[in-house]
Amino acid sequence: MKSPEEIRHALTGPVASVSTPFCEDGTIDYAALRNTVDFVIAAGSKTVLLTNGDSLFSILTDEEVAEVTRVVAEHTAGRALVVTADRVWATPKEVAFAQYARAAGADVLMVRCPDWAESCTLETLVEHYAAVANEIPTMLVTNWLGARPMTFSMTFLAALRDRVPGVVAVKDDLCGEFARRMSMVVSERMAVISGGQKQNHLNNQPYGCDGYLSTFIRFRPQIAHDYWEAVESENRDDALRIIRDYDIPLFDFLHALPGGFDAGIHGALELCGIAKRWRRKPYYSLDDAEMEGLAAFLKERGIL
Repeated sequence: MKSPEEIRHALTGPVASVSTPFCEDGTIDYAALRNTVDFVIAAGSKTVLLTNGDSLFSILTDEEVAEVTRVVAEHTAGRALVVTADRVWATPKEVAFAQYARAAGADVLMVRCPDWAESCTLETLVEHYAAVANEIPTMLVTNWLGARPMTFSMTFLAALRDRVPGVVAVKDDLCGEFARRMSMVVSERMAVISGGQKQNHLNNQPYGCDGYLSTFIRFRPQIAHDYWEAVESENRDDALRIIRDYDIPLFDFLHALPGGFDAGIHGALELCGIAKRWRRKPYYSLDDAEMEGLAAFLKERGIL
């Protein structure tokens, strides 16, 4: 089992979040999944990370989530930290999956707690994470806390920090003030990574953010490494230039595509020969004309 220090090291810098690849008929393309794992490790990501979002667990069955976890952990074979995720389960199911994930070779489980209509209390939330963390090192993802008041969220995070040592990391999706305050509460004991774009990481980095989910490490890793070199050398001008010239234009373009940013990511993976563009219905996959437009944009920006 990895120590908290080893986990923080693996989550420092650009982190690759793995998109589940599909065949055109909607079945999971496990050969492309293995290819993706090889690519991001060779690209320099110290972590292979599965998420409820990017890995499209939203359109997988529980059994498929288990199989994707097994294949990724087996194929990674100790070359990187493996973080897997859940599909928002009640405590007994979450604990059972934590046991499965650990046995399959995953190092960390990212947990998104069920809290519909604020159905949990502070104590039941802490108990939920403690039960999972008793089985496997655990990462909290913050998106579900957006429905809670800030004061409640910070009290909860402080309780995890002080009472549940097995929660070793936080992935933040809320950004802004939440991210800054959250980092000041937990970063001395837990690794903190920001989701999404470099600008979210740079906004939070002075407050204790260790790494970030990198889009570019998944298909154009040099841009991710250039940004991280700027961060480590405290060259803020270079970091801002990369955000201005690459991150913001890319995300503006991707969000305007039919099917949204994730359809564009799958398209970029195909253009770079890593996996195919397809996503399982009802999610939309780019057509040939849209792929041509994406290729033209990436070439114009020097990404492809």
